[in-house]
Amino acid sequence: MTTVDAIVLAGGRASRMGGVDKPAIVVGGQSMLDAALGAVAGCARTVVVGPHRPELPPEILQAQEIPAGGGPVAAIAAGMGMLAGCEFPAGHIVVLAADMPFLTMQAVDELLMHARESGADAVFAADASGRPQYLVGVWRRTALCEALNALDSLVNRPMKALVPVDTALVPLPGVDDCDTPEDVRRARTAAARAAEPLSLDEARDILRRRTTRIPARQLAVRAARGAALAEPMLAVAALPRFDVSAMDGYAVSGDGPWRLRRDIGFAGGQRPVGLLDGEAVRIATGAHLPDGTGSVVRDEWVRVGDDGFLYRLPDTPIRDDVRRRGEDWQAGDEVAAAGTPVTAALISLAASAEVSTVAVRGPVRARIVMTGDEIRGEGPLHAGQTRDSIGPVLPDMLAWYGIVTVDRVHLRDTANAFDEVLAATTDCDLLIIVGATGGGAADQLRDALDRTEARMLLRRLRLRPGGSTVAAQLDSGPVVIGLPGNPYAAVATLLALIDAILAGLTGAPPAHRIVGPLANATELAGHVARIVPAHALPEGGWHGDLRLRTAHLANLLGRDGLVIVPADATDGDLVEFIPLRG
Repeated sequence: MTTVDAIVLAGGRASRMGGVDKPAIVVGGQSMLDAALGAVAGCARTVVVGPHRPELPPEILQAQEIPAGGGPVAAIAAGMGMLAGCEFPAGHIVVLAADMPFLTMQAVDELLMHARESGADAVFAADASGRPQYLVGVWRRTALCEALNALDSLVNRPMKALVPVDTALVPLPGVDDCDTPEDVRRARTAAARAAEPLSLDEARDILRRRTTRIPARQLAVRAARGAALAEPMLAVAALPRFDVSAMDGYAVSGDGPWRLRRDIGFAGGQRPVGLLDGEAVRIATGAHLPDGTGSVVRDEWVRVGDDGFLYRLPDTPIRDDVRRRGEDWQAGDEVAAAGTPVTAALISLAASAEVSTVAVRGPVRARIVMTGDEIRGEGPLHAGQTRDSIGPVLPDMLAWYGIVTVDRVHLRDTANAFDEVLAATTDCDLLIIVGATGGGAADQLRDALDRTEARMLLRRLRLRPGGSTVAAQLDSGPVVIGLPGNPYAAVATLLALIDAILAGLTGAPPAHRIVGPLANATELAGHVARIVPAHALPEGGWHGDLRLRTAHLANLLGRDGLVIVPADATDGDLVEFIPLRG
């Protein structure tokens, strides 16, 4: 396509879209402007007409129609004006509006081929109904210039005023434009349905990178368990705060033997008075050293003579068993990096560093929503009902990861139930919905997420069980994770994704994976990855369960965790292991 230039119309008023920047609307993971630029990627030169977009690369030319919002004809004229000064003018001009999310380079190539073969002044795409799309076309450059020059005014003129007599139509897929919010919703739904399921690794990566983090806040360190540091933690005081003994023994001054004094230095007790040269005093681990101390000699390397002097035993090493002030850190030193999870170890570290409050993201607050008219939590079961066997245990599982469960509710199968629960999700960071993801008559979660214009993170997983899992982030902040309704599938998928969800929300680093050989991988492997219960083997590695029922959690009894079996794995292959913690 080296003899072709392109004009992409990315302005206009978008009056039926409420005045939003229509080309910037994302459908199927890319903006409609990016889709248009991708369709003309083979052109020699491309002009984007509309408001200046600093994010575009410098090789993309930019122009603005006069006046702004003056209609497609004025925009095409502005694009042609930008191309007029270019050397070696192209014989054909592709003209596209940036409101067709499914337009492809193949479609543009087909139009161009038709234009060259037919010799027509302009070739336009026709949609599925046969309607011409005048803003998806290829023009002979001279014909376009003549059509523009023939008009007495360019402002607010319809495209039909520009269309020449010698034209051709080519039926093409993907040329439906998005003029209304409903068009955008339909396009997003179509893109989602056409999207390939993600592998577990792809889903985890997206959840970590594309999730917007929850706001940082100041908390007392002990109240921040399960959160992650939003900024580095700096020591308030040095450690040790003063020179202390590292061992039980004797503080000594000068070379021995030493005259032994009878006062004793205990950690936390009264500090002995300063030592003179040749003196020693009994001291405990952690005790503040007396002034004048040269070193500490541990108990097992000395003896006390009958003369009251302290003697070093022959052939014992010469060491300085002293912890000097600030040798671990000084005040102001970074003792924990941003993103570090607030664990028992960090809480202890904060105490040692005299840190009482920290800036954190989290702890993550979760709401659990169990769906389905057939699910019953308490009381006797009636005909057609089944017991909620995972709702009561999910809070405990979430607690393994430091997540606080705000509440657990049951959602009935009604037409607008999900719209209401999504709109009311303002007091939690994570909304866990069990069921309503499989695509059946009662499975309405995806449609509800589309109606809220949630940012989709995961539509489906290439994993068994768990393929119907969906994840999105609402404009209000919370992440929504929709899990399969079968108990084992819900629990296994949640455990496989929860670390990535936490990393996305809090900025914590990815959890270290536990890997080891799977003894019976060959008999477990299928055409997609599987997640199955497993028990540890004495010789190391794991053995996975071949028979698995997803309707209950009985398969987790007596198992050490879950293993993720890659497609086509063979015996002894290294696999990921997710431990069961309670």
